[in-house]
Amino acid sequence: MPTALPRRALITGITGQDGSYLAEFLLSKGYEVHGIVRRASSFNTSRIDHIYQDPHAEDVRLFLHYGDLADSEQVSNLIYNLRPDEVYHLGAQSHVRVSFDISEYTGNITGLGTARILEAIRRSGNKTRLYQASSSEMFGNASPPQSETTEFRPRSPYACAKIYAYWMIRNYMEGYGIYACNGILFNHESPRRGETFVTRKITRGIASILAGKQTKLYLGRLEAKRDWGYAPEYVECMWKMLQRDEPEDFVVGTGESHSVKELVEEAFSYAGLDWEKFVETDPRYFRPLEPAELVADSRKANRVLGWKPNVTFRDLTRIMVDADMRKAHLRPAGEGDAVLKEKLADRWWGTD
Repeated sequence: MPTALPRRALITGITGQDGSYLAEFLLSKGYEVHGIVRRASSFNTSRIDHIYQDPHAEDVRLFLHYGDLADSEQVSNLIYNLRPDEVYHLGAQSHVRVSFDISEYTGNITGLGTARILEAIRRSGNKTRLYQASSSEMFGNASPPQSETTEFRPRSPYACAKIYAYWMIRNYMEGYGIYACNGILFNHESPRRGETFVTRKITRGIASILAGKQTKLYLGRLEAKRDWGYAPEYVECMWKMLQRDEPEDFVVGTGESHSVKELVEEAFSYAGLDWEKFVETDPRYFRPLEPAELVADSRKANRVLGWKPNVTFRDLTRIMVDADMRKAHLRPAGEGDAVLKEKLADRWWGTD
């Protein structure tokens, strides 16, 4: 009998934090994985270099394609020619503070990019399943905790663009019968998080202070509260959403809320530093509007998908501090590594 072909997945944003972890996960499941990357004059694939495969090699299962979410023709060509079983749409202009400065671009990429993918799937006639990376930022000022039925009250251009994408998913699912769902993920972090995001800015700053490269760390509002989890656990949940018989939307988070100040205190204490000697606020990092408090009500994901997070806020902080200390050629405190190895020994990922 002929060998069954592997399932084929297309990932937008494959070079980002979530895209790199998702690519690893799908490869571990035997998928053939395709990713869209933007053409640049410098290499921007560092998060996936360790899984990159020479396209000339035998049994290659990871392929990269140049493309841009602003280019509907290229998006359509890729979906029509690749005929993916699953599309994971993670690509976006995802920095919330920056979205206030480039609101039109954010709307074009983060909002209309989803519409381009949906229309490409509809016109292709493929039975492709689509995962849309929605965001907790859509809830904005809604009272916590936030669930699948909570009203959206956006507080940034990024959140507005994500809400447009959310409703396009629902309209194409209900109007055209496309298998499409929204994963409303709360903040999820890792050592692969971009260096301008507050979690990584803090842990990288600690490493630079210990290495003698800087003396101050400037942050925005320390009172902002978020629900922070570990990114590799969240991409596994994305996959679970597309394995169901019918598409449904899910909120995914830890159910715990912590302020930026708590994160600073935990990270600096773990590194043996007094945060008050090094941290200052700078109004340039303040957002014009700020959500009051974001905390997930993930009971539906717990019940229907059987998903629960393993890595705590404290664990996550220590894992990230250790990783950035290693990158700065410093000896890590070590407990973060031990936590990760012990808690996740039987999972598909390892330490960064």
